[in-house]
Amino acid sequence: MLTTIAVAVFAADQLVKQLVVSNMREGEVIDVIDGVLQWYFVRNSGAAFSMASGQTWLLTIVALAVIVAVIVLSRRIHSARWAAVFGLVLGGALGNLFDRLFREPGFFRGHVVDYISTPWLIPAIYNIADIAIVVGMIFFVLLTILDVRLDGTRPKRVKETAGDADSEGAVESSEAESSAAEDPTDRTESA
Repeated sequence: MLTTIAVAVFAADQLVKQLVVSNMREGEVIDVIDGVLQWYFVRNSGAAFSMASGQTWLLTIVALAVIVAVIVLSRRIHSARWAAVFGLVLGGALGNLFDRLFREPGFFRGHVVDYISTPWLIPAIYNIADIAIVVGMIFFVLLTILDVRLDGTRPKRVKETAGDADSEGAVESSEAESSAAEDPTDRTESA
């Protein structure tokens, strides 16, 4: 599942970027939904919101580190939820890394093709890879807060009951944790 999502994100990202580069001039804006959604072709040498502009080499190294980390962690992922999270992040990182390696102005110095503008929402221009990374990281934070392990289980919590507050070994797991640990739909055979 992780690989399937990563490949789908990467393919969609690169396909749309190629369509934009082939059919639009840099700086051109096309209103898709007036005031809500625009295609706005720019080449970005930085990261989100054009941070670290001109630091393409550093952003390339960061993207490579993220990709290596996801690949290393992928062997431990046995949860459909975590596979989806890491698939989104991996696909997005690969999409933008491809641009940094192979697009103008040259190898390891390429600019990322951005083309989605939502002026009413955020003052940024982004792409499918960026969306995948952001959505993946939102769910990464949620799963981490919910204490969901890479295998899809959650640790059992120790609870003291009112009558046994002073006795040792009053252990009880909540129904939600038990159902999360036993949820067969959340487990995958392989990443």
